[in-house]
Amino acid sequence: MENECTVVDRYVFPVRWADFADGTVERTLLPAFRPGPRRVDAFVTVSQGRVGRFDVERTNGAWRGGYPDNANVSRTETVPIPPGVPTPHPQPQWTTTTLPYEKVVAADTGPVPVHDHTEVTEIPAGGSTPVVRPDGPTPGSTARAGGGGDYLSNEIAYRATLLRDAVGLRAPGGHLHTPVLQFGPGNTDPATGRVTDPDFVRDREAITAQVRSILTVVAATT
Repeated sequence: MENECTVVDRYVFPVRWADFADGTVERTLLPAFRPGPRRVDAFVTVSQGRVGRFDVERTNGAWRGGYPDNANVSRTETVPIPPGVPTPHPQPQWTTTTLPYEKVVAADTGPVPVHDHTEVTEIPAGGSTPVVRPDGPTPGSTARAGGGGDYLSNEIAYRATLLRDAVGLRAPGGHLHTPVLQFGPGNTDPATGRVTDPDFVRDREAITAQVRSILTVVAATT
């Protein structure tokens, strides 16, 4: 009997609105989403979220909220889909995770709690004012923030899951927000130039280990 081998590919994306609009996410993921020997069994987009918790983001929204990116550029608009990539028509306001969030939340993956995060901000059908919905979007609503907000964390999740749906990929996939990395209590002065400390390293290693455990739960469902 041959030994099975799990292969994990990693990609780091620029935190810039323009690169996303130009299709860097879709160009990177499309070869792994289409049928063939490279097709993935599961995918997870990951970014830093809130203090003291992991969030499996249930819903992603088609909205850019305008916060400046790493090039100090703002964009407030519907998420633009680049030409030449498979995409549903009309463009949906929302996409949904296919990660096994119930199993991930229930599993003993590590010391930090993992949440099934369902909150979004929407403009209800026929309305004009954004409303926070703790249990996800209502029918016909317009996105103003997904579970992961209205920045590039939400957008990479939206793009990846939109592409998943466009090419018919039947695999677990969605976004995971990790806890905020924090410096130790004695490392509070940016002028010192201390960009790390023992507390920071310890927390980073613990978060990394728990991410691995979460991915193991996801992989077990494929």
